[in-house]
Amino acid sequence: MRLGVLDMGSNTIHLQVVDAHPGARPTPASSQKFELRLTDYLDRNNHITDEGFDRLSHATAEVLKHAEEFNCEEILAFATSAIREADNGEKIIEELQKVHAIELQILSGDEEAQLTFLAARRWLGWSAGRLLVLDIGGGSLEMAVGNDESASSTISLPIGAARMTREFLTGDPYTAKSIKALAQYSKDIIGKSVSGELVSHNADRIVATSKTFRTLARLTDHWYKDGGKYLERSALNAAIEKLKDLTNSERTELPGVSQSRAKQIVAGAIVAESVMKHLEIEKVEICPWALREGIVLKWLDWMEK
Repeated sequence: MRLGVLDMGSNTIHLQVVDAHPGARPTPASSQKFELRLTDYLDRNNHITDEGFDRLSHATAEVLKHAEEFNCEEILAFATSAIREADNGEKIIEELQKVHAIELQILSGDEEAQLTFLAARRWLGWSAGRLLVLDIGGGSLEMAVGNDESASSTISLPIGAARMTREFLTGDPYTAKSIKALAQYSKDIIGKSVSGELVSHNADRIVATSKTFRTLARLTDHWYKDGGKYLERSALNAAIEKLKDLTNSERTELPGVSQSRAKQIVAGAIVAESVMKHLEIEKVEICPWALREGIVLKWLDWMEK
């Protein structure tokens, strides 16, 4: 069956066309995405503005055309942190459903963490043992730990890379004062919120998913030749020192850093370092599967019942 997985994230509107069957590995067939940092379209009342809705609706129309061209039999559409945290998020979803005739679900932070955990578990297999999974998106940080296909403990914090860039970082290059303020805030909210089983995780494998961690791993490999499949905290700290002194245009010249990501990679790196330090993690393994794959796998499991 050909599925269209439509991810309305904080950074992008991304359609992944996937050939998927129960018992088989999901195979990507095509993708289309629009860079759209929804957190940039929040007003003082934490509402997504009319301009933000118009851009979101236009991107949705375009990716749905792409899905039709590739003969998708089912559209699995979901929204994450930026729409979830907006005070008019439910209204935005209602309007999108009405205009585009699709079913669109807002994932809770727990659901997002659980689905990402499922994807990592299926990718790594049962032999991986107890897993700790970290995921930094544009709007939020998710963490999950457990022995099974469902995590036994999860948390979602609104400290994603795009959100933290918008709320804290100023100047170009970013000012030392704004970087320090973000680092302190990240440290404080993680220290206050992340406890219990997540701290005493006793994980056999610690993995990180999604674009922020993949980009950071690629950068540290570029600078320090550490292989790209892992991200070490020592290399991350060194990378932060380099990144914070670069302008946005200079960061776009780095491998794997697009113009839109160049603005937020510093914030993403600071949040990553904060959570790794709090959990006393020296190295994370990069997992290629994340939320979109988790959505497909969960849907296939449901189809088999």
